[in-house]
Amino acid sequence: MSRIAYTGSPIFDGRSLHRDSALLSESGTCRGIVDAQAIPEGYETRELDGVIAPGFVDLQVNGGGGVMFNDETTPEGLRAIAEAHASTGTLGLLPTLITDTPERTRAAIAATRQAIDAGVPGILGLHLEGPHLSQARKGAHDPALIRPMDAADEELLLAASGDLPNLMVTLAPESVSTAQIARLAAAGVIVSIGHSDCSCDAARAAFEAGACCVTHLFNAMSQLGSREPGLVGAALDTPAVSAGLIADDIHVHAATIRAALAAKRGPGGIFLVTDAMSTVGSQITEFRLNGRRILRRDGRLTLEDGTLAGADLDMPRAITVLRRRVGLDLDAALAMASALPAGILRHPDGYGSIEKDRPLRAIRLSAADDGEMRFERCLD
Repeated sequence: MSRIAYTGSPIFDGRSLHRDSALLSESGTCRGIVDAQAIPEGYETRELDGVIAPGFVDLQVNGGGGVMFNDETTPEGLRAIAEAHASTGTLGLLPTLITDTPERTRAAIAATRQAIDAGVPGILGLHLEGPHLSQARKGAHDPALIRPMDAADEELLLAASGDLPNLMVTLAPESVSTAQIARLAAAGVIVSIGHSDCSCDAARAAFEAGACCVTHLFNAMSQLGSREPGLVGAALDTPAVSAGLIADDIHVHAATIRAALAAKRGPGGIFLVTDAMSTVGSQITEFRLNGRRILRRDGRLTLEDGTLAGADLDMPRAITVLRRRVGLDLDAALAMASALPAGILRHPDGYGSIEKDRPLRAIRLSAADDGEMRFERCLD
């Protein structure tokens, strides 16, 4: 039995930042956070620099390690994606299927179930981003595959929600009814509004029906205006609704992020997503999505016409942007990558926090004075 007391680093547990403290680990189980001068007998002390935090939780992961989930809808594909993200500190994720055919959607559901049954580390469920989106705000989604939700689609999602620990679905009010949203939410589906050109009133109706989240705030949605607040305005003005954010310094300006964080108060909050494609953990410079070429240039992923197509981003880089460009405190930035996204899940299973008597899913990050964060390793 190994007993280790990690000291010397600030410890963020998902809610609070502990200083002059020790994190106690016993054979991979957290035994609590104690004062550094009160370490129990029998623990080996290991002094670390940087900061200790929960492993990151990412609710929007399209690929990694050179693999796109749309192409490799298999347990093996999911293992490769999860391993690529674990190498950057993300220990829990929702693999995300971008708008595709009904056959590919069924394959994604089956692969996710099989991966969970096989014990693939970090697979917490599934995120289906589409195909029930708005053509007007399709982004990089294939317009030929976008369509309204019919009875068979709804039946498939309801069945998947009962089979998977967590199912998140991004949809647009233009392509679904509030009655469909209500039935999905009642069945435990995490309904997120995105890729939508809807009005503020339509967004509010979706929230009232049970939608609890917004997908990559500001991107691929109706914007905040003086007379029509759009989906952005509805999200910021609805306290209980949470919103994902791509903080890569490309998708959303730092000043816009500051304004959103100032406006978004209440139980719902803004959390980080990477919207990562296959490039994370790989050296590839291009790949294909639904047969279309995606280019990787200067930290940006685009279709050949320049349309943004996901993000070339990992969580340490997103936290660095929040600290350097937005000016966020360390604990607030770390919460947006851990406890806040985990709190949206139906079954978080202890991910996103460091809790006594739970499996220790903690990481060490280096933290430079200029705000740069780097993943160093997972803790035992």
